[in-house]
Amino acid sequence: MSFVIGISLLHYLTPLHLHYLHDIFQRFYYLPIILAALWYGFRGGLLCSIIVSVAYAPHILFQWGGHLTVEMEKYLEIVMYNTVGGVTGLLSQRERERSLELQKTARGLEESYQKLQHQSERIIVIEEQLRRAEKLSTLGEMAAVLAHEIRNPLGSIRGTAEILKDDYRPGDPKHEFIEIQIKETERLNRVVEDFLRMARPQPADLQPCPVQEELETIVTLVSNDARERRIKLVLQPPPFAVVIRADGEKLRQAFLNIIINALQATPPGGSLVISTTVSQTALCEIRFRDSGPGIDADALAKIFEPFFTTKPSGTGLGLAITKKIIESHGGTLLVESEPGQGTTVVVGLPVC
Repeated sequence: MSFVIGISLLHYLTPLHLHYLHDIFQRFYYLPIILAALWYGFRGGLLCSIIVSVAYAPHILFQWGGHLTVEMEKYLEIVMYNTVGGVTGLLSQRERERSLELQKTARGLEESYQKLQHQSERIIVIEEQLRRAEKLSTLGEMAAVLAHEIRNPLGSIRGTAEILKDDYRPGDPKHEFIEIQIKETERLNRVVEDFLRMARPQPADLQPCPVQEELETIVTLVSNDARERRIKLVLQPPPFAVVIRADGEKLRQAFLNIIINALQATPPGGSLVISTTVSQTALCEIRFRDSGPGIDADALAKIFEPFFTTKPSGTGLGLAITKKIIESHGGTLLVESEPGQGTTVVVGLPVC
């Protein structure tokens, strides 16, 4: 608007004999008209051209009066002002509408891409679950055979070894060999029990379960072990009491497996911190963060596979069992680790 007023003042204040300046000034009117049309569309361009016409018309009537040829030229210029304002505004408005349509299409494509990406991720997860279910099905079939073919002979071997041990005094080489035999049968029996536990379906009897109370129970059980290893065991209080639906016995077993693994991986003088939070999606997240050496990427990718272990005396079934227990409660189990940075195990369970 100030631009139009300035050009009009130049017209009214410039003497008429300087007609070449008036020709230049009347062309200046196109600038605000075109700018208004580009900024505000058809209505803006037309409104600005009308304002220019109203501001320019008195100059024609009162200062150029009597010169019909000159007046006709000036009036035609006014027609051009309105034509340029309307056409430019219309084209600008159509271009803006087209731009909005393209932006809307781009947003739709972005949403479609995100949906496809989410669906592909879900398909990958489902395929992984199907592969795991197939493995568990095979394990279940083998478990029945193992229970009959291994456990009973193991009991007989151990019983016989304990009888033979009484015939030799401590210090005798055969006494030591029999001790080794008994320990190895016990270890093999634990492997079979873990294997059966892995293949056995988890119970679905879920009851309201206070998370912090379950963690306190486990921390009490392992506190002596932590002191002997000279590891600082810290259970942080949650911001408020969190209750989930769970099988308390199975949940304690899962937590115990995670804590024992963390204690075994943490060197003396290290720490294990347990904390509980609730996310915006009503998911209870229990974090077990140790200061151990961490896990490399190759081992991290196989950490939940049955019989995979980095421990000399491990069975490789602890975390596989734990993951199955957590998933049977509708939860998730994630392991975050980098070599030299420690390991964090995150258990996610739906809040009651």
